[in-house]
Amino acid sequence: MVFIPLKLAGEAAAPLGAMVGTDPAEPHLLVVPQPRNRDLRFAFMSELAQIMLPYIEGFATAKETVSGRNERERYLDAPQVIVPGRRGVEFVRLLGRSTRFRRSDGPYPVDPSVPVLGQWLTFLYERGELAGSSALLAMTDALSLHWATGQSPMEDANLATLLAWISPPPGLTGQEAAAAAENPIDRPPAGPDTDPGFDAQVLQPAIRAYDASGSPALVRQALRTQLEPTWRLMWEAVDLMRALPEAASVAERWAIDRDQYTREVTRLAEGGPPRGRRDQAGPAAIRLWDMEGAQQSYDAQRAYDDPLVMTEHRAAGKAFTGEAVHVDADRKILLPGGKKPVPRPLVTVRTSDPVRLTPGKRVFSVHRRRQSGEIVEIDGDLIVVQLNDQLAKGAGVPTPGDAVCFTELDLGGRIRPGFPTGEETPWTHGGPPAAYVPTDEDAVEAWS
Repeated sequence: MVFIPLKLAGEAAAPLGAMVGTDPAEPHLLVVPQPRNRDLRFAFMSELAQIMLPYIEGFATAKETVSGRNERERYLDAPQVIVPGRRGVEFVRLLGRSTRFRRSDGPYPVDPSVPVLGQWLTFLYERGELAGSSALLAMTDALSLHWATGQSPMEDANLATLLAWISPPPGLTGQEAAAAAENPIDRPPAGPDTDPGFDAQVLQPAIRAYDASGSPALVRQALRTQLEPTWRLMWEAVDLMRALPEAASVAERWAIDRDQYTREVTRLAEGGPPRGRRDQAGPAAIRLWDMEGAQQSYDAQRAYDDPLVMTEHRAAGKAFTGEAVHVDADRKILLPGGKKPVPRPLVTVRTSDPVRLTPGKRVFSVHRRRQSGEIVEIDGDLIVVQLNDQLAKGAGVPTPGDAVCFTELDLGGRIRPGFPTGEETPWTHGGPPAAYVPTDEDAVEAWS
């Protein structure tokens, strides 16, 4: 689902309009003709919920059984929301923050779908914070992972100029196309901020006309001119991304997204409360650990999947590639405390890479994923590696002449330590926290 939000200038999260949908030929245009009107803002969120919730919740149908030590049920698919840039991701967070605490009764009631959408937007944002997740993506980030341009990373945050470099019109260079794409009339900002000239010359008169007549037609037409060019660019970018070959680790990462989606569906079905405005000490520590572990795994997966990414680690001395010039496949040793010798083949690799690893360092085979080894000796351009696992019937042992690559990057990630429970939170971190119960204070709008 492509989601392009716009907000009112000078307001943190006052929605002005949005274009959203899953079909490039049939976008949904939503408009707030007077963004300072509370009722109109929540009417917008209700309308947005009618579009997004069927999409998000529509994947909670068919399941598969995941066997193993942690046997569980998991949905076969999950939602993916794409916004133009990082500021759009932040706006999703603010929309979730300002709606997930709302109530359908009491003062200032909202449609019951609004707080449900707020919870899902918060879930998508928090998933998007973890490296490797595809639940909520900024299109500029996704494109920048696969294409290099002649402009700075700050300029790459502009979707129009980034796409102009990647796919310039016939007869133009990337630089010429990017310069033309900077025209705010033909290529308006991708949101959520609008162009100041548009605000002063078009939007303000349209809002005044609505205040006088009650007709949103002018505001609707004005926002359409700002959103439709970005809508076309987003689907052009989707086509570019879909044409790329899928990396080997994508399915594994998407399975994690599906696991988390399944847990969130269950949590909401059981009446789980909205997430608090800020994490308590224990959950904050766990989330930080998970974020660091996700980043470590994602960096390793990208390097294993893409030789160009691995080249950066080779240049830094964290990996080396070369030719297996000698293999002692039948070597066995007696481990400390063992009763019989176990296979521990030796592979001698000739490499021209600058190796900064040392004997005793644990390394992993890139060509035989998750196979671990240990550097035994380094003699000039020759490195001797002992293979420690995945050796059944010699299938995991290279032969002389094979190209091999070893790195310290671990695909396995980190095992979460035993963090204290909430009741065991030490006094240094505030002591055991009180049970969280949403209050009216939580429901104060982030955009007010």
